[in-house]
Amino acid sequence: MLVYSSHSFVHIVSLAVQAEAQQSYVNNKQLNCEQSPNTTLGFVCNAATSCTAYLTFRSTPTYNTPVTIAYLLSANASQIATANNISDLTPLPTDSLLIVPVPCSCSSSYYQHNASYTLKSRDETYFYVANNTYQSLSTCQALMAQNPYDLHHLLPKMTLAVPLRCACPTPSQTAAGFTSLLTYLLRQGEDANSIAAKFADAGADVPAIMNANMLNQTSTIFYFTPLLVPLKTEPTLQNTNTNTTPTPSPPQPLPPTNPDSSHKWIFIGVGIGAALLVILSVIALVWLFRHRRRSHKSSNPLPTEEAPLPLSELSQGIRSAMETLSLYKLEELEIATNSFAESNRIAGSSVYHGWFNGNEAVVKVIKEDVSGEINTLRQINHSRIIRLSGFCLHQGTTYLVYEYAHNGSLKDWLHKPRLDWKQRLQIAYDVADALNYLHNFTNPPYIHKNLTTANILLDSNMRAKLANFRLARALEFDKVTTRHVVGAQGYMAPEYIETGLLTPKLDVFSFGVVMLELLSGREAAADKLHESIGLVLSGDNVRDKLQGFMDPNLDYPLELAYSVAQFAHSCVAHNLDVRPPISEVLLALSALLSSSTDWEEDTSLTFTD
Repeated sequence: MLVYSSHSFVHIVSLAVQAEAQQSYVNNKQLNCEQSPNTTLGFVCNAATSCTAYLTFRSTPTYNTPVTIAYLLSANASQIATANNISDLTPLPTDSLLIVPVPCSCSSSYYQHNASYTLKSRDETYFYVANNTYQSLSTCQALMAQNPYDLHHLLPKMTLAVPLRCACPTPSQTAAGFTSLLTYLLRQGEDANSIAAKFADAGADVPAIMNANMLNQTSTIFYFTPLLVPLKTEPTLQNTNTNTTPTPSPPQPLPPTNPDSSHKWIFIGVGIGAALLVILSVIALVWLFRHRRRSHKSSNPLPTEEAPLPLSELSQGIRSAMETLSLYKLEELEIATNSFAESNRIAGSSVYHGWFNGNEAVVKVIKEDVSGEINTLRQINHSRIIRLSGFCLHQGTTYLVYEYAHNGSLKDWLHKPRLDWKQRLQIAYDVADALNYLHNFTNPPYIHKNLTTANILLDSNMRAKLANFRLARALEFDKVTTRHVVGAQGYMAPEYIETGLLTPKLDVFSFGVVMLELLSGREAAADKLHESIGLVLSGDNVRDKLQGFMDPNLDYPLELAYSVAQFAHSCVAHNLDVRPPISEVLLALSALLSSSTDWEEDTSLTFTD
């Protein structure tokens, strides 16, 4: 968090050498690939047409030597080695910070350094390449502008032009003694003070950094977004040991301030796309998802003798389900549920708690045809989706046997002050994980169509599982319409209500509403959360409005809450094309969850106006 007193800010302004500000800060606009404000396309070409610039890059398991990093960034391996005092082939621990010299020049109206990248899998998107592979040195908007491929039709072996963000000093910066600019990715725990200290030997200072990025005391600065750092000499790194894996350093002490001064607040959000802190976990997730995609067999921990039924009376879906699910006798269910005793009934519903061979489960009693739900659940297998173990058909009634979620539904917990910040963020991540599996790793893809807090169940570890697939729909095509519009008030996307349009973005909208409920602790329908969040995040006094929107019983890190609110807002956009795909939502929440691991409730942020 950056905080400056009125005195220190006047001092900053006085040291800004009365130069015009050099470049506009990207301001987290790189997260919405459907919109292309100028700041996302690059730094404006407003001075020399070419120069030597510097980038920062953190080593990954794939790019961990000067040679491999030079290959990715189209840079010179020898220059990288020299700048960082290592050899060309030195293997670096993951997350080692490196300085990369590059030629920077004007291309049309923007500065850039040109690299190229060949896509390796169908999972790679413009968003992923810009924010993860290239660590926010580019943007999905810039990639879309300089490549002929539609963002929805990227394929392996396609070669992309990758414009990397760089810039040359303005005349006023040159007059002040600055000879080059470095593009630096801001990480959690860093601020202008710590960045200036890191490059102090090269002449970096806080006023020049603020001025170079057109920032002032009321600006919002986000983690994992690039800042320009003006330098007077070739850069070297202070307190950086590339022989060990560095960890995020705590914020540098702020200058002493007068307690009577009027403090201003700059909160640092989390730039969601470039989740560098979690890139290893993201790679693991991709591998895990692919592994799950190849395995759709349902496990059945509740074995029992199958009851004989005339197959001619069963639908094709039910007959298929018998091959993978346990078929129970009614007598077994009566024994398990104490004859469907009222004491076994869960919250006045048609669901009963029971025991099967020493294992807890629930039995859902349904009078209508549920062959569609059975057929859907028998084909999917994911740890964040409630598991259907078996079923029973008896005199027109269907009994579904599910795994038991010990802590009930999210709805039962959400509107009481019992869920802490980390639990809420973990629940959001778990639900996004389940939706990502349905949208991207089943064949054909499925949409849930009925995502609400009532249909999110919590296990004994307070981990979320998606339930109630009665309305789930397989999508053979990208867009399908229906005349039968059903769903929960407050959760249904506008295009579904108005035209019956079914796409995965329907689930994204509902998920955005759930995120807003997690933040506010309020009911979706009663408070029209998807409408009110836009007012909260726009105009003046965003900080105060956001605090008023948040659950008053919740302790939370305000900078992270702001980022979650921003992303939830994009999920509930009226235009479905503006909503991010669930894969990007999952990546964002992975970064936010990682950023929350070191936060403790008793260190919640306080601010002085």
